Amino acid sequence: MVHSSVRAVGPVIGGPDMIHLAIEDAVSPGGTVVMILGCSDGYDDVGRGHLSEQEEADLLAHMPAFDPSTARAARDNGTLVEFFRTWPGTIPSAAVTTRIGARGARAAWLTERAPLTFPFGKGSAFERLLQADAKILMLGADHDTVTLLHYAEQEADFPGKIVKRFQVPVLQDGKRVWAACAEYDSSGGAHANWPDRFFAEIVDAFIAQAVPPQGKVGDAGSVVLDARALIAYAMPVMEQRARSPRP
Repeated sequence: MVHSSVRAVGPVIGGPDMIHLAIEDAVSPGGTVVMILGCSDGYDDVGRGHLSEQEEADLLAHMPAFDPSTARAARDNGTLVEFFRTWPGTIPSAAVTTRIGARGARAAWLTERAPLTFPFGKGSAFERLLQADAKILMLGADHDTVTLLHYAEQEADFPGKIVKRFQVPVLQDGKRVWAACAEYDSSGGAHANWPDRFFAEIVDAFIAQAVPPQGKVGDAGSVVLDARALIAYAMPVMEQRARSPRP
């Protein structure tokens, strides 16, 4: 699973597509490259509470149904994600907020099921990544962007999880309908005790004790994380932080 910053890598002969193609070469034969695609603005915003009543009304009236095969990736996920999404052979999952793209030997398996409600945990692509003993490549990316840590938030045992309820437009029997969804808050934090940049704090502490492979790709400082080991490390950290008074 790749999180990247094209800007951090620097100029690449042939353009950004050469980055994800090089990663695919590195895991071949038999490997699979995965990126979190998500969705563009509007598709999962209704009901979250950050839009005005009029803005929500406009979306409810006019937002087209989400098409996982053609919808643009979320801009916040970086330039390389959209290049990867549109490259021949990339398979998108049918999720909205948690849509992934995958290419390679296990792409169909990773994208075959996508729960709309509480979408980061059991039955999700994130659980299957753990089952596949995945690695996470942080290619010059901010360590606060490790999406897989939302799996730890969902599956860890701690009280007071913050639930966000929202709606997404999907096709049902050929008609656009607004489906009700819920998740443990993946944008503002799943618990009131989470500090700013909590994921980066967890990742940096994990790197310090695990000493994973690190190096430069172009100009980008990069690191390869073991997904299972990271989740095993993160869950008790989250559980302890949730039960401790916030400083």
